[in-house]
Amino acid sequence: MFETLSNRLQGAMRSLRGETRLTEKNISEALRLVRVALLEADVALSTTKSLIDTIRVRALGQEVIESLNPGQAVIKVVYDTLVETMGVTCDRLNLAARPPAVVLLAGLQGSGKTTSAAKLARLLKERERKKVLLVSVDVYRPAAIEQLERLATEVGVAFYPSRPDQKPEAIALAALDQAKREAIDVLIVDTAGRLHVDQEMMAEVRALQAAVNPVETLFVVDSMTGQDAVNTAKAFNDTLTLTGVILTKTDGDARGGAALSLRSVIGKPIKFLGVGEKTDGLEPFHPERLASRILGMGDVLTLIEEAERKVDRESADRLAQKFKKGKGFDLEDFREQMMQMERMGGMASLLDKLPGMNAIPAAARDRLNNHETGRLVAIINSMTPHERRFPDIIRGSRKRRIAAGSGTGVPEVNRLLKQFTQAQRLMKQMGKGGLHKMMAQMKGKMPGLPF
Repeated sequence: MFETLSNRLQGAMRSLRGETRLTEKNISEALRLVRVALLEADVALSTTKSLIDTIRVRALGQEVIESLNPGQAVIKVVYDTLVETMGVTCDRLNLAARPPAVVLLAGLQGSGKTTSAAKLARLLKERERKKVLLVSVDVYRPAAIEQLERLATEVGVAFYPSRPDQKPEAIALAALDQAKREAIDVLIVDTAGRLHVDQEMMAEVRALQAAVNPVETLFVVDSMTGQDAVNTAKAFNDTLTLTGVILTKTDGDARGGAALSLRSVIGKPIKFLGVGEKTDGLEPFHPERLASRILGMGDVLTLIEEAERKVDRESADRLAQKFKKGKGFDLEDFREQMMQMERMGGMASLLDKLPGMNAIPAAARDRLNNHETGRLVAIINSMTPHERRFPDIIRGSRKRRIAAGSGTGVPEVNRLLKQFTQAQRLMKQMGKGGLHKMMAQMKGKMPGLPF
């Protein structure tokens, strides 16, 4: 996420690490690199200027100049400034209204509104324990209504059926009536994509907003459109009373300009980040966590939250009990651990949230994806239960059969067995109480927070 911006900013910060004394000259050189990084990331010019001016004033302040480690003190200044620019705190949805609370989604065509509606419904259902009703008033795009109905079924929430020959306002009001009758907590209204220059379509969504009186009107925007995302958000905000933004496709955005610019340009908070295409890919937007990730300090809090939600506790308990009884770690356990990791977004997602992992070469990170995990799981699935429990019996003919059954080659089977042996050794150390010793060793090797 935001690799280009992250790499450039970290490069600028590295130029100050080790400096025993800060001067206007070396700070100016670092800020020149920061300015280039921000502009290349498509951060709005006004936001870039404000960021640079704020950092300069704070970096030349008495507290930083007299710091025992002035280079790290400047990094702290950059971190604080990024957080302030993006909004300081996580802005939650305001659902304190009398039920049903209406959430209206608006945005351009192809920005990911329908998928975001389903993601938001799932998040509210699973984390907030809300009873949700989804409705589509997109009567223009073929199959838009059917798409949302399918997604509603997938995430397990109610859906209000509509037809393309109906008026959007009539659909929304009918859905609102049903939500009231069925004691629905939240009604999410998915609108048609529209250009901000299309006056007729903008008038339609404005009338829709007036009719259903939503407590939240969220602008859904594709982060990869960069500066255009900010300009479009500003145009929509001039027409509608926006309360926040959902920034989609952030996992594919290497620049990150929209995330840094939106709050300062339109004065409305980013409330969620869309990650991936699956319906669990919606994260509440925490400015301090994103700033930490951008500066290479990781996002351990989000990682912990994901583990609590997605890790199968029963499976983890079974593995713990197995170790207590002195039983070894076998390929069945290895497969289960890989599947747990995949549920958390895969190894690449995990490393993205750990401090210092940005130092891993890009080529190596590219190999750590879910496709690789899928191949490894397929290889284990091609083994017999006996082979999974006793991997040492897997020799030549067995390897060839396993490779053929999984659609891979013998070298890939050998690579899996080597990875398993390493994992087995690690688990044995942990089982003997070596976890604290291992963590102490890792602490010396892993870059920590810069302040």
